[in-house]
Amino acid sequence: MTAPAFSAQTAIVTGGGSGLGLAIARRLLAEGVFVVVFELDATRLALVTKEFGPRGRGVAVDVTDEMAVSRAVEEIARICGRIDILVNSAGITGKTNIKSHEVELADFERVMRLNLTASFLTAKTVLPVMLKNNYGRVLHIASIAGKDGNAGMLAYSASKAAVIGMTKVQGKEYAETGITVNALAPAVIQTPMVDAMPAAQVKYMTDKIPMKRCGSLEEVAAMAAFIVSPATSFTTGFTFDLTGGRAVY
Repeated sequence: MTAPAFSAQTAIVTGGGSGLGLAIARRLLAEGVFVVVFELDATRLALVTKEFGPRGRGVAVDVTDEMAVSRAVEEIARICGRIDILVNSAGITGKTNIKSHEVELADFERVMRLNLTASFLTAKTVLPVMLKNNYGRVLHIASIAGKDGNAGMLAYSASKAAVIGMTKVQGKEYAETGITVNALAPAVIQTPMVDAMPAAQVKYMTDKIPMKRCGSLEEVAAMAAFIVSPATSFTTGFTFDLTGGRAVY
């Protein structure tokens, strides 16, 4: 099947009101994609709605709530007629710079629910829509922490490792359908989420990067757009590196 041009596609970006999600959403808009942002923060939603105008829309969705996700995806599919791209970028770090025995169960479960369960739920709901058109691009935002593990970040590292495992399974399962499922594993990217982390934790992560700098939002958005483009059709189940040389495998 011939893939539709970017300008004819519809994308859902979770957590698209700020940080990585917003940068990716803006890049897809620039490519002509109609972008739907799933975001709970009312202020961010209002800003997205104003900025995107008729080229997209913001929807208040709790991506950890299966029924809420199902209703939102059903509405978007009905209005747009198709969903071609899903980018799962909603996520949190949870408490960091602490040892494993200090991790609270409630915090661990909160991180896993947003970073892993939400990505599972959105993909579970969007994939049947993609299957109807024999075309789709799913991108899960993982992390180098999911490959290497970051000391002081047990919940986050475990959740992102699970996202990578899910990506491998989904990539294989849908390989013959015209749908690709990949992950993107950044190192430290300069975002509000990183700015809110303890300085010692950020230094620990940045010191591991051979380039000795954080990645930029523009670099993330450029690679994400490449991964979900029609041209990237022969790669699936793969975790793309964006680590300034930290990961070379």
